[in-house]
Amino acid sequence: MKNTFKISSLFFLLLFANACENDFEELNQNPFQPTQTDVGPLFNGVIESLQLGWDEQFYLYNEYLYEITEQAALTAKTFQNSNIGAENVWGNYYRTLPNIREIEQRLDAVGNQETTNNVRGMLKTVLAYKTFHLTDLFGDMPFSEAGRAFESLDLLEPKFDNQEEIYKFLLNELAWVNDNVQTLPNPVTADEIPYLAFNEFDNLFNNDMVLWQKFANSLRLRYALRMVEKDPDFAMPILKEILENDLPVLEEGEDVVLSPSLLSWLKQSTSWSFREHRKLRMGSNIWHQLSENEELNGSGIFDPRARIFFEPNNAMEWAPYPQVSTADTPASGGAPYQQLRDGNYNFKGQSNIYAPFNYYLTRDEAYVPEILMTSAEVNFMKAEIYLRGLGVGVDEGEAKAIYTTGVVSSLKFWQDIMVNTPIWENKPPILTGNDFFAVTNHSSIIIFGAPNKLELIYTQRWLDAFRQPWEAYALLRRTGATPRENPIPAHYRFNYPPSEVENNPDSWTDQVAKMGGDEVNVKMWWMN
Repeated sequence: MKNTFKISSLFFLLLFANACENDFEELNQNPFQPTQTDVGPLFNGVIESLQLGWDEQFYLYNEYLYEITEQAALTAKTFQNSNIGAENVWGNYYRTLPNIREIEQRLDAVGNQETTNNVRGMLKTVLAYKTFHLTDLFGDMPFSEAGRAFESLDLLEPKFDNQEEIYKFLLNELAWVNDNVQTLPNPVTADEIPYLAFNEFDNLFNNDMVLWQKFANSLRLRYALRMVEKDPDFAMPILKEILENDLPVLEEGEDVVLSPSLLSWLKQSTSWSFREHRKLRMGSNIWHQLSENEELNGSGIFDPRARIFFEPNNAMEWAPYPQVSTADTPASGGAPYQQLRDGNYNFKGQSNIYAPFNYYLTRDEAYVPEILMTSAEVNFMKAEIYLRGLGVGVDEGEAKAIYTTGVVSSLKFWQDIMVNTPIWENKPPILTGNDFFAVTNHSSIIIFGAPNKLELIYTQRWLDAFRQPWEAYALLRRTGATPRENPIPAHYRFNYPPSEVENNPDSWTDQVAKMGGDEVNVKMWWMN
């Protein structure tokens, strides 16, 4: 499984190595239906590369980011080797990038460039997502020259681009997507030439260009907001354009996820990463955001996501691991993530004295999706923008309403995951209708009349990102205001993987000298 992308990337690179020399004379045969390009399988491989890596989850997220963000508690630091995870996520990106460059070349060779707008927009959006994800883990990275060695051997050792240039380039690319994709069914040019399409090889949105446009604009919101303190002159006009012009963004039910059951893929990586890692438990920090008291019977739980994210310990107690632990803190043990629970769900091991992650949230391989972006996140971003007046006028009423909508969207999103996972046992009561708004009226969530409105927005965005710890990490680094019980650590990035030192030594040396050392305390460009 872990070598799948490496093998497929090499296969497709060899298959299409001379593709730019081919013409597109067969592409526009049917003037009434979109025409499928023969690089569809290659694009499908790019979509597949959005899956999280096995070691990426184990060594970066489970071992580092859940503890840093305090979305969970790391009960023991056993596997402090981030290089393994760094190699995984770095390698995934740079194995996929040549395939993206190849598709770009094929599209550049089309005579009528307008016909490529939709497929080009899809490619730009996926490239932006993957590149933002990588640069926010490492900072400056090879980009403009990377993935082009098949064009020229001079590009075998690409230069590092600075993060500011990468951010601004990608945000401009996403603006192009909004302005140029055609969202009407079966689009054609003025002279009746059909737009090209990836058809069945679009396994993200099934060629729904409205959703592609919404995803692109939602990414613009995410990353313009992330850099707004650093370069407001660049970022605020983007926020203003999207909100004042009411550009399409993700709405409730339009969450961007990779669903294994729809992609004919078994998501074994998450179960493996929890089963082999074993050290994550519910921490006292997130417990205090989900329960109004310390009762071990769970009587204080007011947020139903508590029962989706976590489950009681072996004694059926909601016992959190103290976020601020000492040498006297009892050790965690048991086997809450081992697959032997398939046939004996209630047994988690006698030494499992702290509440673990919900077994089915990590165990399911077919129905629990991997999350790229939720509609709730979009609402929380918009609420912050209106509350702070970032590019738009301050509108506290609008911020409150959008925030409340975001909380409801998050509750529904996570409940739907539970409901739609067939193997999930002991499901808590299902919320319907006004039940959702009853949760939003709890004193710990309700924003109306609250003195800490911005803090509430950050808290709910942090909770919604429970299975996106890299996004919670970015929110923490940008705001320093997500819930926590420990001081914020000076951890702002991961070290470049050893393979980059070996394969790109001159560019790596120049980069490390420029940044003053390949250290975790080197801040992102967008941090103040």
